[in-house]
Amino acid sequence: MVPKRLKRSSPTPVHAVFLLLVVLAVVNDIPPTPPPKVSRWRRFLQTLGTVTIVTVLASGGAFWYFSAIERNPGVQQEFDPEKKTLVILGSGWGATSLLKTLDTEDFNVILISPRNYFLFTPLLPSVAVGTITPRSIIQPTRYVARHKKRKVAVIEAEATDVDPVKKTVTFSDNSEVQGQVWSTTIPYDYLVYAVGAETQTFNIPGVAEHACFMKELHDAERTRFMDCVESAAFPGQSQEEIERLLHMVVVGGGPTGIELSGELHDFLMDDLKQWYPELAESVRITLVEALPTVLPSFSKQLIDYTESTFKEAKIDILTKTMVKEIKDRSVVVKMPDGSTKEIPVGLVVWAGGNKMRKLTVDLMAKMPETQTNRRGLTVDDHLRLKGADSIFALGDCTATSYAPTAQVASQEGSYLARIFNQIAKKDALQNQLQVLQAQAGPEQAAEVDALQKQVTKLDKLRPFHYSHQGSLAYIGSDKAIADLPFFGTGNLATGGVATYLFWRSAYLSTLFSFRNRALVATDWMKVKFFGR
Repeated sequence: MVPKRLKRSSPTPVHAVFLLLVVLAVVNDIPPTPPPKVSRWRRFLQTLGTVTIVTVLASGGAFWYFSAIERNPGVQQEFDPEKKTLVILGSGWGATSLLKTLDTEDFNVILISPRNYFLFTPLLPSVAVGTITPRSIIQPTRYVARHKKRKVAVIEAEATDVDPVKKTVTFSDNSEVQGQVWSTTIPYDYLVYAVGAETQTFNIPGVAEHACFMKELHDAERTRFMDCVESAAFPGQSQEEIERLLHMVVVGGGPTGIELSGELHDFLMDDLKQWYPELAESVRITLVEALPTVLPSFSKQLIDYTESTFKEAKIDILTKTMVKEIKDRSVVVKMPDGSTKEIPVGLVVWAGGNKMRKLTVDLMAKMPETQTNRRGLTVDDHLRLKGADSIFALGDCTATSYAPTAQVASQEGSYLARIFNQIAKKDALQNQLQVLQAQAGPEQAAEVDALQKQVTKLDKLRPFHYSHQGSLAYIGSDKAIADLPFFGTGNLATGGVATYLFWRSAYLSTLFSFRNRALVATDWMKVKFFGR
């Protein structure tokens, strides 16, 4: 008997579990597939990418944080009628250093200056050839004032008179746009005189009319260097006239003259040779110095190195040569042998010395018994003007044993800020002492004695002491020189490309704000990639 065909039935849950266990058993018997090996190069790239992303994000966050802090300084205190008034004349190195360091909670501060910004003068030669834009080396004075605890009144005006007897300052608005009130007089309790100096022309004929200076921002913007180049490129110009137009003479062998000559050479080699190849070989740079050597404040080793670098760069140096007259198209000089020579030129940049402003001369005339130095104002060891106890003076307007440099003025400003902070503490203690003495009780005797000792201690002011931090100068061709103090026993003289990198980092750190550091660093990068 043949059995009937069985019907196919669907698997039961028990069957499904059994099949799953079988599959798992089979899978477990198969060894796992090993992960793909990552090469060292791939691992390095992954690590580098991670580090780069973290660095970019961290740098961007820090940049945003510091810029936000600088643009949002916070609320300031109003003027306090019970506080003394401190008037600052000027916005240069000394005045700005004073304002930056001063505790304005102790005074009502008023700053008066013809310009409403601080100018970083060591980089002016870079502005003259377009290495750095003008706005990168100026810091608005109101920016510095806005970051102080108490409000500082910044007035863009020129001081016209200082009365040390009445203790007043008269100043006027000298801008092209004036209001109904353009001149006024204000009193002061203390005055800081930091008006600087003017360029010394030594009364040489033609200097004021035909030479360019290198002291203010507008001087660097008006060097007329490119005007000479474009005039030389005008069709039909004779070779003799081309050589005259492209002859640049820098008068003054100090750091300013040296750096300007180096910047002009870099502009020629890096940019003009590409855009004016037919004129580049005709450009000449001559440095004229009346002293036996250039850079007299540097060591002889660095002077020789600078002269050899200029010789390689084909920059002529004429030492022991005095300028007798500057004409429209030439310079008359007295050579070392006593002969007179007329040199055809297209541009003359005057980087000479300093002389007193008219305001300083007038102030000295009011104190003829104590102010007799023809170089500037005479001050004591505490920078107090002799003949006027309420006036302090600093910077290029004074006649001291220190060189008229930005480094000296900056240290004097910081010193005066500490002096005024000490004076404010002494005044506060004297007020407390007067209140206690008025009570005249025996229980206050010990406290009165302690306050008198503190007042006596604060009344002793430490004299100003200048600490030389070294001298730097850029000499062109990506080279710089540095004369630095070495552990107080001597000087470290160095020059070259490495010193040039140090020169840049030192100038960046000396700039007053994060904003200026970012702008100057950006300008240097733009010139490196895109030229001037």
